[in-house]
Amino acid sequence: ISMHPFTTDDGLGLYLTRFHRADCDDVVVLLHGWTASSDMFIMPEHRNLVSYLLDDGFTDVWTLDFRMSSRFPYDTETHRFTFDDIAHYDFPAALAELRRHIGDRRVHVVAHCTGSIAFAMSLFGGAIDDITSFVSNSVSLTPRPPAWSRFKLTVRPAISEYVLGLPFVDPRYGEAPIMTRAWLLSRAVSLFHPECDVRSCHMASFMWGSGRPGLYEHDHLLPDTHERMADLLSASGLHYFRHIRKMVKAGHAVKYDPKDPRHAGLPDDYLTNAAEITTPILFLGGDRNRVFPDANVVCHKILEELVPGLHEFEMMPGYGHIDPFIGKDAHLDVFPKIVDFLKRKAGV
Repeated sequence: ISMHPFTTDDGLGLYLTRFHRADCDDVVVLLHGWTASSDMFIMPEHRNLVSYLLDDGFTDVWTLDFRMSSRFPYDTETHRFTFDDIAHYDFPAALAELRRHIGDRRVHVVAHCTGSIAFAMSLFGGAIDDITSFVSNSVSLTPRPPAWSRFKLTVRPAISEYVLGLPFVDPRYGEAPIMTRAWLLSRAVSLFHPECDVRSCHMASFMWGSGRPGLYEHDHLLPDTHERMADLLSASGLHYFRHIRKMVKAGHAVKYDPKDPRHAGLPDDYLTNAAEITTPILFLGGDRNRVFPDANVVCHKILEELVPGLHEFEMMPGYGHIDPFIGKDAHLDVFPKIVDFLKRKAGV
């Protein structure tokens, strides 16, 4: 295991982690979602995705902690980063660092949630290329949250920042000093979540999704995983919600500010050149997803009309939003689907 730091063109320090058992022709890169980190792929309490890939012939696996990672302080600061920043700066710099070590070998990407949105924007926006295959879990270019989540997208950033004076939301608010704003918010949220007694689980549902719980099925998680939800899904800044809101309103991924000269090289509409992208994509979706219920169904349908037969969709019965990676039986129900796709695209 080795760590590989690099710097983006806008000055952020990020890093890749390499899990190298042996050189191989096909390298896999794993991308977390917002408020998560590479920890979601190396969880010790169940057979995790990194171990599964290493054992199944993909013996050079990398994880990327980009600016949404909970390992960095960026989401607990009052920043104004957008998905365009990630698409334009984080992934090109990460792949350049990756190529320094692996040369011209084939690269496959497996991404979750907002990591999948941002990576799809980078790929379809022309900021990166030379990707052999892409696995997208839950959502990519067509975010479609439920009605309650749309309402939260509309009001929460302004209320939290300007009324409550909280520039970020944290699952650990339940552990805040008694009667503070954070403590009161956690207790108020818990009033609407009688499904369990783990306050960080309640806050995670408040931050994402529209359910009890919102991000996963309880019976898919080991007790240890459920108890440490705040370790896996940490503090979240609020500005990214504004960009998601613009995408939801447009119906698909669009640039946050078309007038921003820093991102002039990216398209205003990320579906503009979709027919020209030749990277095959496996879209994954759980039929109990309460964060982006049918987002990948819709995206696959749109791309299928543009480039018939290139992309695939797999429904995961009984699964929600993030349990396809952190669930206790994901190695039985989900990982084989991912590996089958990777092997077919690698020509194994």
